[in-house]
Amino acid sequence: MAATTVETSKLQVLVPGGVGFIGSHCVIELIKAGYEPIVLDNLSNSSIECLKRVEQIAGCKITNYKLDCLDLEGLRDIFKKHSIYAIMNFAALKSVGESVQKPVLYYKNNVGCLFNLLTCMEEFNVKNFLFSSSATVYGAPQYLPLDEKHPCIGDSITNPYGKSKYICEHVLKDTAIAHPDWNIIILRYFNPVGAHESGLIGEDPVGRPNNLMPYVAQVAVGRLPFVNVTGTDYDTPDGTGYSVLEMIKALEKASGKTIAFKECPRRPGDLASVYADSALAAKELGWTAQRNLDDMCRDLWRWQSKNPNGFQ
Repeated sequence: MAATTVETSKLQVLVPGGVGFIGSHCVIELIKAGYEPIVLDNLSNSSIECLKRVEQIAGCKITNYKLDCLDLEGLRDIFKKHSIYAIMNFAALKSVGESVQKPVLYYKNNVGCLFNLLTCMEEFNVKNFLFSSSATVYGAPQYLPLDEKHPCIGDSITNPYGKSKYICEHVLKDTAIAHPDWNIIILRYFNPVGAHESGLIGEDPVGRPNNLMPYVAQVAVGRLPFVNVTGTDYDTPDGTGYSVLEMIKALEKASGKTIAFKECPRRPGDLASVYADSALAAKELGWTAQRNLDDMCRDLWRWQSKNPNGFQ
């Protein structure tokens, strides 16, 4: 277990998956808010260079461990070394397509990591937990926009990645009943877009991107030849919805590049529209979106143009 440690008196927050796209940005915000992040990552889909740049942005060293959360004894060692106040868990495999090909791997990793973290919470009396879930737990929408009251029906979830998140959510709900003094928050992500305004960190997937905007950005920078637009006959304003042709046009505007795309048939299981109602986040957390599509694409292009090959 490789490690770098820093001694402080601040509240310590364990961040599994803290070198990934969302986790690394969260680490910066934790430091700004006065917490001390303790980063865990097995680096299977991330680069240690990202953490070095987070330290550059934050202006401080960050305690970090190269560790897989499936290693329960390794986790226990970290809990023994630190007085963990809370856990913000971003550690998961997240490729929908890969999950269909390797379902056992996804269930073992995503659910198994959660089991180990909860085991350590019970053993070391940690009571605060935030879980990164996914909009895939909704399956096919019964209505839009999606909100917290929308049913999540396991049989309607079309891939093992989404089902692994669905299982994790149920484990957490049962845990909350068993431990009423615990604070557990589940965040269901839709399609995070953008990068840190410095251009130093951003989304850098290993291999061909599975998400739309990293793919579009790599076409814009010349790493990929064109974007496949799968299905142009949906009942949406431009035939695809806000997240495909409009996104391509927005990145063209931000980059000044012409982004090639190829129209392809619909893919089985694709949905015309999926979008969120974030009113509860505004009510409970005081959170509202501060950036629009142009802002997101500008930050994304700053990252991709400065780092055409990612962190390599």
